[in-house]
Formats: sequence, C-alpha cells, structure tokens
Amino acid sequence: MKRKAFLLGILLWECSLAMAQDIQPLWPSLKKMPDAQPHQIAAMTDVSLANGFLPQKHRMPYLQWYAAPEHPNGACMILISGGAYQNCCDIRPVAQWEEALTALGFQCVNLVYRTPRPQGLPVYQSAWEDGQRAVRLVRAEAGKRHFDPERIGTVSMSAGSHLALLLGTSSLTRAYTPVDALDSLSCHINWALLHAPAYVTTDGETGTPAIRDGYGPGVSLSPVFRFDARTCPMVLMHGGADPYSPNGSTLVYRQLRRMGIPAEVHIYPDRGHGVMGFDRAVEFMRQMGFLGPLEAEVPIMDRFSSDHDRADCKKEPVWPDGKMPDVQEDQGLPYIEWHFPKNRTTRAIQIIYSGGSYEGNDPDGFEVAPARRYLNAKGMTVVTLRYRTPRPKGLPKHISAWEDLQRAIRLVRSEASAYGLDPDRIGIMGSSAGGHLTLMGTTSARHQAYLPIDELDKLPCKVQWGIAIYPAYSLSDGLEVTNREGGNGDSATLAPEYSFDLDTAPLLMVHGDSDPWAAMNSVKIWEKHRAMGIQSELHTLALRRHCFQRTASPGTGSYTYLDRIWEFLTAKGFNRP
Repeated sequence: MKRKAFLLGILLWECSLAMAQDIQPLWPSLKKMPDAQPHQIAAMTDVSLANGFLPQKHRMPYLQWYAAPEHPNGACMILISGGAYQNCCDIRPVAQWEEALTALGFQCVNLVYRTPRPQGLPVYQSAWEDGQRAVRLVRAEAGKRHFDPERIGTVSMSAGSHLALLLGTSSLTRAYTPVDALDSLSCHINWALLHAPAYVTTDGETGTPAIRDGYGPGVSLSPVFRFDARTCPMVLMHGGADPYSPNGSTLVYRQLRRMGIPAEVHIYPDRGHGVMGFDRAVEFMRQMGFLGPLEAEVPIMDRFSSDHDRADCKKEPVWPDGKMPDVQEDQGLPYIEWHFPKNRTTRAIQIIYSGGSYEGNDPDGFEVAPARRYLNAKGMTVVTLRYRTPRPKGLPKHISAWEDLQRAIRLVRSEASAYGLDPDRIGIMGSSAGGHLTLMGTTSARHQAYLPIDELDKLPCKVQWGIAIYPAYSLSDGLEVTNREGGNGDSATLAPEYSFDLDTAPLLMVHGDSDPWAAMNSVKIWEKHRAMGIQSELHTLALRRHCFQRTASPGTGSYTYLDRIWEFLTAKGFNRP
C-alpha cells in the first residue's frame, strides 16, 4: 500500500506542477530522486499544517522563484529555511529575506527540501542532495534570469545554515550519484549568510543541541564539513546563549581564517536560537563587493568633527604631585578629561583612550574623539584618558598605562556622584594597545597594579563593561608585535597577564578580519568569556585591517561600528537612564 501511495504521488505532483507558478522541481521525477523515502515531504509548514494537506502531492522538493528585482544587481540569493531537518518552518524569515534582498537587486529563490529527517541516513543527507541539485539548477537558470552564474549566495537559518555550510564548504564531495546532464554543472556557491548554524560541533552533529556546549575536551568542528578548494566567503551570526552552540561559528570562522578566506562572525550576548544580525550580513556583502562597487571611503574625523553635543569639559591629573608610581622622565604626566553631554540621557560613564603600541597615545585622535562625540550626542558622559607612554624601561610594556587606568577608574568612581552620575556604571574602551589595556582593566581588576597611595585607592577599580576595538598583544604568537601565525592555531594561547578574576566584565569586541594584530585575539577572548559564563559580544569585519575605522565606505561595518557600541550598551542595560 505504501508503494502504491508513493507512485500515486508522482502523478499528483506532475498534475499540480502544471498549475503552479514559477515552481521548479529539483529532480526529473520521483523515480530518479536519490534516497527517496515515503515518509518525506517537501513543503513549507504554512502549507503542510493547513487543513486538507495531502502529503502525496508534496513529495518533490522544489525551487520557488520570486519576481525579478526592479533594479537587478546581477546576483542570485537562495533562501534556505531551518526546522531541525524535521520541516521547513521559517516562513517569516524567508519572506523578510526575500523582501529585503529583492530591494537590493537580488534575484531570490526559495529552496524547499525534503523533510522530516531520512531514516537510516545522516539527518542532513536528503537535504544535502536536494541542496546540491538546487545550486546546479540555479546556475543553469542564470542566463534566462539575467544573473551571473558565479554570483550565487545563500541566506539561511539553523538546520538550513548547516545545509548552507555543507554547500559552502563541501561542493567537491558528491552528495548523490548523477542522474542527468545537469549534474555535470558545479554545485559550489559564492558566499553564504549563516544565521545560527546548528549541529556544527561534534557534540551535536547527529542533530541535537550541543551536548557539552560546543567546546571542551573531545569537542571539535564536525568533520562532515570538508572545507575544500571551492569553500566560499561567509558571515556567521549567532546568539551567545544558543544551545546550538555559537562556538560552532567561531570554529568555522577559525578554519576559514586558516585558509585565507574572507569571513565575518557576529555573536550577540544573551540571545538564544534565532535570526539576528541581517544588517551585518548586508554590510558584509557590500564590503565584499557583492552589491557592486564600494563608495569612496570617508575619514571618520570628517564625519565627527564637532563638539556641538558637549556642554562642558574638565581636565584633571591622574596622580597627586609626587605620588605617581614608577616615574620615568620621558613618559609625561597622565590626565583625564570629563566631557559632559548637553542633553544627558543616562547616568552611565564611558572612559575612552587610544592605542599607539604603548609608544604613544592621543586622546584627541581618530580612535577617541569620534567615539566620545558619538556618545555625547547619545546623551552619555565620556571621560578620556591620556596614559603614560612610551613603553616604560625595565618593566612590561603596559605597566605604567595599567597603573594609570586603575587610578583613573578610581578617580571617576570617586567623582561620579557629585556630577549626578552612577559610580557603579563605568565602562572602559580602547583600541589596539588600548584594546589590550581594556582587557587588562576588565579581566584583572582584582590584580593590584600599584601600591595604594591614599584613601582613593581603597575604592575598587572594577568596571561594569569593556569595549575592545582590534585589541593587540593578546595571544602568545603576538605578545609584543603582530600575530606571527594569525592566532588561528590551538597553540596560540591567551596573554598570561590577563587574570580573568571574579570581577571580569563583559566585553564588546570589533576587529578587522585581515588585521595582522589578529582578529583571533578577540575571538579567543570571547571563547574564554563564554567558558566562564560571561556573555560578551563579538564582531569581525571582512577584508579590514588594523585601524579599520580611520577611513571607511558608507554602508559597511567599518563605517557603522560606533552603532555597535550603543546597541551593546542598550542590550545589556548599561545605558539606562
């Protein structure tokens, strides 16, 4: 009886196909479909859960082509729903992706693959077969639908992102035996936008949430992903509290870096399983040139050139006369400056300082002034720090700067209430060497940098958050200079000066993917935080090097990076009134 119903399905499918609009079946017939199983269907859940649904009419997986864009950009996006390989359930995300991507000029097509999971095969097998066939069909349609066959991307969610990872990393491995001439076409994709990829680590590769959270002894990147010579650029977007572990995304990112393939990873703290970060994916495509030529880069100091949102500025020394520790004549005197907004919206305080290899630092340069002006415009009080440089003689490179930072935090805490600010809502922010200094301040607040000199030093130097922009000197292959091997290997361990004590604060980290002071500095700090139960935020930027924000093209992540600061503070509640 099952066999008769299955054969009846062939006839019903072929009849219904004639009535469908721009629906393209993946296989020549159900008889030629590999690994056909009678319990599987191909339908989005708004169809499969509707009254009167007849499974036998929905056996054939298919492509649903959408209307051509009004202003085509010559590229195509394949939309892939998730659903645990049990169904195709992402009705709303698929609709939202189609609307947004069509407006950007992409020809869009929805892939509806077979579910539920096949019996006696890996959970992804039939979907992978359908996916490879779908890419070949899309490539074959390029001339008819007026897009470049080498400009095919995917956007996906969950199990759909697992499938997109297979398509993006393993196209040279045949998922099925060829059934016709179409299978002579390549099934590689050219880029992938991956929301919350599931089953990526070995503790969840059989189709479960990550049993051991996706990290630790015996847990690695699943070997089903081959990372072959046609592996494509990717952007990975993941919630930091996702049971389908975000560590899977950092492991994929690490492998792409080893191969020299441009990539981005965006991890959002305290977020579970779901679609997030699509705007970052659009910025990635723009930076990579998938949306056409980039606009000319604009200096950030031209964009944030005025202090018109600042009401007042007050300067004061960090140390009282004669009390500064480890004095060295060539370093100068450190100081802080308070920058008060005209229209205060929050009692929180952000301390900001620059990088400079611990050889110099500039509290009015491009790493500091735009951020303080941006935050003043948002209604936040900013304190800038000029710490001692160049590097102290006879001491580790960061010691005098660390002493200055701990003292500055205590100064700010001691004066906050007098200004109507919150002494327990203080964050620190630095770039490059200043990013290293931020990591010292956030991971080692209980570690004494200097002997107390007065009553002020009885105050804690704990901060509530940190913002590290392309932090340098954070891994063992780059403790003094650039990262010799990119920090990609397991042998590159975190800098020994980071204590990761009980006052360790959550971080926002933004890093260029092509930075020789490697993005893995930030990635491995994020991984350490997650292992400690600390939810931090991470963003890397494809093709961008050190000082990515000095000049940037509109519509890219390097141009909008300051918005990540406000979003992080908002998500964590640090900038509440």
